[in-house]
Amino acid sequence: MSLKGKKIIVGVTGSIAAYKSAFLTRLLIKAGAEVQIIMSTSAFDFITPLTLATLSKRPVLSQFKADNTGAWNNHVELGLWADLFLVAPISANTLAKFANGICDNLLSAIYLSARCPVMLAPAMDLDMYQHPSVQSNIQKLESFGNSILDAESGELASGLTGQGRMMEPEHILGRIEEFFANKTDFSGKKVMITMGPTQEALDPVRYISNHSSGKMGLALANAFLSRGAEVFVISGPISLKVNKHSFNWKDVKSAKEMYESAAEIHSKMDICVFAAAVADYAPAEIAPEKIKKSETSLAIEFVKNVDIAAKLGAQKKQNQVHIGFALETENEAKNALKKLSKKNFDMIVLNSMKEAGAGFQLDTNKVHIFHASGLAIESEILSKNQIANLIVNQIKNIPVWV
Repeated sequence: MSLKGKKIIVGVTGSIAAYKSAFLTRLLIKAGAEVQIIMSTSAFDFITPLTLATLSKRPVLSQFKADNTGAWNNHVELGLWADLFLVAPISANTLAKFANGICDNLLSAIYLSARCPVMLAPAMDLDMYQHPSVQSNIQKLESFGNSILDAESGELASGLTGQGRMMEPEHILGRIEEFFANKTDFSGKKVMITMGPTQEALDPVRYISNHSSGKMGLALANAFLSRGAEVFVISGPISLKVNKHSFNWKDVKSAKEMYESAAEIHSKMDICVFAAAVADYAPAEIAPEKIKKSETSLAIEFVKNVDIAAKLGAQKKQNQVHIGFALETENEAKNALKKLSKKNFDMIVLNSMKEAGAGFQLDTNKVHIFHASGLAIESEILSKNQIANLIVNQIKNIPVWV
């Protein structure tokens, strides 16, 4: 694929992998992209600005001041100029700055100003890469909607072998080409996503809920957004850090509130994704005061909540697509296929609590996807962002989605 006319900022930070940025720049230029290199000062120890300026055919920038005349390199203009902001390699230090809004150089200022999609390719030794603080920063950046180009495994500069090598330039180019190929394939589509848990109040203090974190739903929302869709999110209570301004976002608590919000916009949606873990039952009555502890057992009457997916599935219009989720602990495929039919889904995504690396709270998942047409696929253990893109790609196999 040609990248002709695409404007790409390539950030380079202090890492032995900085030499790969020369190969990456050459590949991007050959593909037709316009490339602006931004270097952190620590990157100068690993590769010269002259090399990258020659390959990119543009002066390399690293400081706010362009010269001694008062001219400056406008980070806001640079952030608006780019179609893609890529940092390869990105060090543990710069990951931490980006994750926590620390702005002490031109590169971090552009990151905070950029309105375009962001890709980050970490590079460091394997113990650094696996350190909880680094992984926490990576997860935080993913929650902002940034794409992490996972480090690859192999021999490292320390002499150790393991994960930590910057993704190879050819592989990064492939990811960029895939991104631009997919960027507008859902342009003009309205997508509704329900996500997170619901909370059913027992009294003013206590409630019934579940362990859903909302991570899978948020990954789907970001995937659709990056591919041109207008995304409407109806979210139960979550603790994730989210840029809600990127979406049409509605916070709810109970299943009843989630249904009312979904029903209000359902008829206007092209695609509806029911990813929320909705409580099946709610207390028949909510105690007006805190329920006091007694020496005897406590009996609470529950009533069935509305089945949001089934209720709206019965109202599904022609050329409207409904996607469901199923989390099962037994007879997984059988139960998922029952839901596929009963709730009028075009596709259902099955999670199994028995699969290591899948389920609530985790950053990874493994899924089986069943189409109403009979098509079925199984994923490997992948990050939830990767699973989200797999699901979105599978939606394109549904005949009516266009």
